[in-house]
Amino acid sequence: MNEIVRQRIGATLLAAILLGIGVMAALDEIVFHQLLAWHHFVETDNSALALASDGVLHTLELVMLVVGGALMLRLHETGQHAGGFRGAGFLLGMGGFQLFDGIVDHKILGLHQVRYVDNLLIYDLGWNAAGLLLLAIGYWLLRRARRGAASSQR
Repeated sequence: MNEIVRQRIGATLLAAILLGIGVMAALDEIVFHQLLAWHHFVETDNSALALASDGVLHTLELVMLVVGGALMLRLHETGQHAGGFRGAGFLLGMGGFQLFDGIVDHKILGLHQVRYVDNLLIYDLGWNAAGLLLLAIGYWLLRRARRGAASSQR
């Protein structure tokens, strides 16, 4: 595989991963922070600070979407996107965000929990299982793309 093709693959994966992170962060923010009101990005007794922390998450999510979208648009405009790698990168970004949030934010840093209930284990397992499933599908798609077997490469 020559260097130009490798660079297009890397750039396509990067753009798609950023878009996946941004979309998953948006889903988390909209569904779990706003609609269900299960948690804030940083749980605290100070509601203004908790709400502001959601604003920080929303800002970072928008940055990911804008940067990822701009990179992907540029790749498409110049005909340098690597077919077959967009879906893989997107799902890897979504799953990576989900698993990072579930392990680092929820457990290591203790910023918040999925939901504040007595039996948290089922929520933790479901949250992290969703992340692992997205990562597994993304990895499977990545392997197919590397073999040239992705449907968008034909």
